[in-house]
Order: sequence, then C-alpha cells, then structure tokens
Amino acid sequence: MNPFDDTYFMKKALLEAEEAYKKGEVPVGAVIVFKNQIIARAHNLTELLNDVTAHAEMQAFTSAADYLGGKYLRDCILYVTVEPCQMCAGACYWTQIGKIVYGAAEPRSGYSVLGTKLHPKTKVVSGVLEEECSQLMKRFFIEKRNLN
Repeated sequence: MNPFDDTYFMKKALLEAEEAYKKGEVPVGAVIVFKNQIIARAHNLTELLNDVTAHAEMQAFTSAADYLGGKYLRDCILYVTVEPCQMCAGACYWTQIGKIVYGAAEPRSGYSVLGTKLHPKTKVVSGVLEEECSQLMKRFFIEKRNLN
C-alpha cells in the first residue's frame, strides 16, 4: 500500500486551509504534487493581499511553475480542499494539470455547477476527506456571521 495516497495529500491541503482560517481567510488550502513530492503549498490570501485572484490554487500554480521551471503542470496533481471556482478551473485548464483532487463540493460557485471546462486530459477525483473540508468551511462562515 502506498502511504502517499489522495488522503495523505488532502490532509496536507487541509493543514494549509487551517492556516488560512487562522488568518481570517476563507479556509481553502492546496498542495501540488509531482512524483509523490509536494512542490507547492498554498492557501487563500485574498484578504491579506487585497487581491480577488489570490486563491489557494492560483498561489500554488505560481509556486509549482516556479519550482518546475515551466508553466505546464501536466505531470502534477492539485489537491484542494474545496472544488475550484471558475477562475481557478480556468487556470487549471491553462496549466494542463494532470489531475485535480478536491474535498468539498462548492454548490454555488464551483466550476462544475458553472459549466467551466477543464483540459480534456485532466482527471478529477472529488470527495476526498469531504466531511473534514466541508466542516472547516461551515465553521468559518458560522463564526463570520456571528461576528457581524
């Protein structure tokens, strides 16, 4: 059995989501894996950077491309705690990421609900640690509502 499975890497993405949570950011975390090695770790930074494009996936793509020395991530896997939005799915398309693994679905603004197309060769696995990913998001928004 390979200890470096989808659950293992999703747990690493969840650690990134927890970092975002601590910073008051929407708790989405991402890691990018190449040959069973994490080459990028990121979480949402939209509030800190005052940048609507500073989603976890976008931060991770920049870091991974820098690490690999190229813009295409065909042999990489993106692990992200929440289904990518339309913007991030578009970036997934352009990076030609080999595989996307996400935890919780995003029923309002996820790429699948909005009909955003991924690269034809990109494989998708959903629902990995879905409950943990979903609970973190719910906790964040409940606390946010209670503060306002």
